[in-house]
Formats: sequence, structure tokens, C-alpha cells
Amino acid sequence: MNENPLGYEPVGKLLMQFSVPAIISCLINSIYNIVDQIFIGQGVGYQGNAATTVAFPIMVILLAFGNMTGAGSSAFAAIRLGEGNDKLAKKCLNNSFVFSFLLGVIIMVLGIIFLKPLLWLFGAKNSVIMNYSYDYTFIVLLGTPFNLVSISLSNLARTDGNPKLAMYSMLIGAGLNTILDPIYIFILNWGVKGAAIATITSQIISAIVLAYYFSRKSKKNPRHLQFEKQYFKLDFSIIKNFLSLGFSSGITQAAICIMQIVMNNSLMHYGNLSSIGGDVALSAMGIVMKISTIMTSLAIGVGMGAQPILGFNQGAKKYMRIRKTYLSAISLATALVMICWVICHMFPENIIGLFGKESAEFTDFAVNCMNIYLFGTFCAGFQIVSCGYFQSTGQPLKAAILSTLRQLSLLVPLIIILPIFFGLKGILFSAPIADIASAFIVSSFIIPEMKKLYKLEHQPVM
Repeated sequence: MNENPLGYEPVGKLLMQFSVPAIISCLINSIYNIVDQIFIGQGVGYQGNAATTVAFPIMVILLAFGNMTGAGSSAFAAIRLGEGNDKLAKKCLNNSFVFSFLLGVIIMVLGIIFLKPLLWLFGAKNSVIMNYSYDYTFIVLLGTPFNLVSISLSNLARTDGNPKLAMYSMLIGAGLNTILDPIYIFILNWGVKGAAIATITSQIISAIVLAYYFSRKSKKNPRHLQFEKQYFKLDFSIIKNFLSLGFSSGITQAAICIMQIVMNNSLMHYGNLSSIGGDVALSAMGIVMKISTIMTSLAIGVGMGAQPILGFNQGAKKYMRIRKTYLSAISLATALVMICWVICHMFPENIIGLFGKESAEFTDFAVNCMNIYLFGTFCAGFQIVSCGYFQSTGQPLKAAILSTLRQLSLLVPLIIILPIFFGLKGILFSAPIADIASAFIVSSFIIPEMKKLYKLEHQPVM
């Protein structure tokens, strides 16, 4: 009765059971920004969308800290549960909760203090975009403590064997966000401020739902992770351990942030040198980046679903289940991303049209962006699940190296170099080159790992 199903249920069944809610949660998380951008595009126009593109790196920074705490504490707790050390897993939950909230307060205060120089750095080079992006981001920062708590606890809910809870909490928040957006933007005429208020309201509700779950006992699961006051005192040895495991998730988002800063400034510079214009280039690419986020969130969801299965079986030393989980996860993630990739290439005008009806020139450039920039996204499933594998099995250094590979080591230099020779199109071609090159490099890490697991799986029992 006390045995965890992560150690004996069929891998395929577990992967679907954990991945489907995780995918939905990731999609919902992406939809927060997508819904805002659609309503802002319809109610404010392309300059409002350009402002959310400028604000995007700050959203990514918040996600970086949330994922570092959430994914790290989830991996740490899963390994400890696999070892049978339930007490340490419970300590991890409580420390993650307190640490996430306190970290959120610190980030909120620092973000507000340095907001204007940050927005200028991120591409707000004229007063209209600066004003819009400031109004939007200032309000979003106020919800940072709840945002970080929500991300951390949703990861731990999956480790606790309740992936549906993580999905429901996000679903409630996203549903509320979708209802409040048109009310605040169109009816109350609050513009970008309304979109931001809707977003943080949703994040607060999600955090409350998750905190309530961990505050009560479970009759069905005697090993249920639960808040206990005695464990609320921060244990820095536990925090150090789960932050080291979550470092790759955090650094992935940090790399995205750096890439976005370079991207935004390059788009403004080379856009102004072309007939398109910097504002149009920034807004169009912002839409494509949001679509890219939805596509990659499918792979991230599969990786998150696989994480507790990989971590538990690593702790339990069940190597066949680890290898089977990984291979099943990359197959599922790749198939999902490929479906979206085909849809984007078949119906680009229809997808771009969701974000507002602009000039034919704007639509043509946005479609061109989508077709070229997303060309190599079919590799995303393999890369993301592989990075998650190393994180989940307690190999943070390899996870960190691979996490920064695509965004920082390859994409940023390409964004800087290619436009010198090819102008604005050089920025677009940088992504597929980085995607395909990073897939080959990730292969050189994962193939020896699979061989090692195969040997461990078949070694004679002493």
C-alpha cells in the first residue's frame, strides 16, 4: 500500500498520466502571455504588442527563478522518495514554499526599482513603447511572490503523484485571465494595465489553490507531502541541493532572456535600416516568439511529466525504467512538436491574424518570420527532454551545459553575426541553424548515457 506507483506502474501509462496534465499546465502558462498579446493587439494595436515583446525578458527572468526552485525541488524530492527518505522530501517541500515566496518579494522590489533602465535595455527605445511596457511590467512584478510559489508548488504536486492538481490550478488561473482580459481592456478601457492586472489575479488564485492542497492531509496517500510548521525554517543545505538540481532550468530561462535582449535590439536596429521599420519588426517577431513558446511548451510538458518518474527510479536504481521513460518521452515530445510545426507552416496567415489586423506589409513580414524562424523547431522535443533527463537523474552540470547550448552558445552569436551580412533576414535564419546544430551536440551527450544505462540494466545481480 505504501509503495509508490512510480516504481512499478507501466512506464507508458505513467508518462501519459503525468505528461498530459503537465502539457496542459505548460500550455496554460504560455497562454497567459498569448491571451494578453491577442487582446492587446486587438485593443491597443501593434505598439502595445511591441511593448509586451519588450517586457517578455522580465517575464522570462521570473520564470527562470520559478523553474530553478520548482524543477530543482521537484527533482530533489522525487529522488528522496525513491530512496524511501520521506522526511527529507517533506522538508524540501516546505523549504521550497518559503524560499519561493521570499525570493519573489526580493525580485519584486529590485525589479520595480530598476524597471525603466531594464526596459530600455530590453528594447524600449521610444517613449510610446516605454510607457506601455512600464505600465504592463510594473503591475506584473507586483504578483512575483505568488507567481514563484505557484510554479514551485505545481512542480511538487506532480512529484507528490497529483499531476492533475497542477493542471487544474493553472486551468483555473488561465480561465480567469481569459475572462478578465476583455473586461479590463475593452469595457473598463484599462489597456495594457488591464491585461497585467488580469494576469497577476490569475497567478494569485493558482498559488492559493496549490497551497491549500499541501496544507491538508491525504487519506489516499500516506506518503503525501504536506506543509508542517516545524519544517518552515529554512535549511540551507536542502536549498543548496535543490537549487543545484534546478540550476539548469533557471539558466535555460536566463539564456532565453539574454537572447531576447540581443534579439530585440537587433530587430530595432536592422528593422530601422530596412523598409519594414523597427517597431513592426519587433512586434512581428514578438508574435512568432509567442507561437514558438507554445510549441516548445509541449516538449517542456512531456519533460516535466517524465521528471518524477525518472527521479524516483534513479533513487530506486531501476535503470530499465529510466531508459524506457526517456525513450518514450522523446518520442512523444517530438511527435507533438512536429504536429504544431506542420500546422504553422500550413496556416501562417490565419495564425498571425489572431493577433490583430495590421497592414499587408506587417502580415507578410510576420508570416516570413514564422516560416523561417520556426523551421528547426522540430528538434525541440529531443533537446528539451534530454536536458530534463540529466536534471532529473541528478547530473546538474551536464543539464546546465545543454540548457544554455541552443540559446546562449549558438543563437546569440548567430543573431549578432548573420545580420551583418544578411540584414534582417540574418536574424530569422539564426534560429533554425542553432536548433539543428544543438540537436547534434545533445546527441553526443545522450548516446553514451543510454549505453551506460543499458550496461547497468544488464549487469549481473550480486
